[in-house]
Amino acid sequence: MSLFQGMNASASALTANRLMLDTISANIANQEVTRATYVNGAWQPYKRKMLEMAPRSSSSFDNMLQMAVGNVFNNNGGELGVRVTGIREDNTPFKRVYDPSHPDANAEGYVLMPNVDPMKEFVDLIAASRAYEANVTAFNASKSMMMKALEIR
Repeated sequence: MSLFQGMNASASALTANRLMLDTISANIANQEVTRATYVNGAWQPYKRKMLEMAPRSSSSFDNMLQMAVGNVFNNNGGELGVRVTGIREDNTPFKRVYDPSHPDANAEGYVLMPNVDPMKEFVDLIAASRAYEANVTAFNASKSMMMKALEIR
């Protein structure tokens, strides 16, 4: 097991959490945008974006535990952490809001609004922010242990 493996895992999570924070902030910023994409001759509202993450290693938890204990050797280089597999659009239906004075209102006076729920976004924002803080703490703890190990005589 590499000395820097814990730091690499925390660094990958920091990168993924930073991208999640950026995605959430884009969703919040575009929660009122009714003309985001032009599809088949008509404007479509902004669609909420969601991040997809997966573990870097394809090993199961049991394999990783056995590897950490030392009973099994790691064949794939021991790459721990997470990776972003993609950013996908949320396909929940758009909100219909009655506003006949809006320039994008249909003949009945309804406007299609983005499928962004601000409360859901703020909950996700808090969760991503806490995960980021936890990974910073883990990274700093690893760094501190390495520095203390250098002081041993």
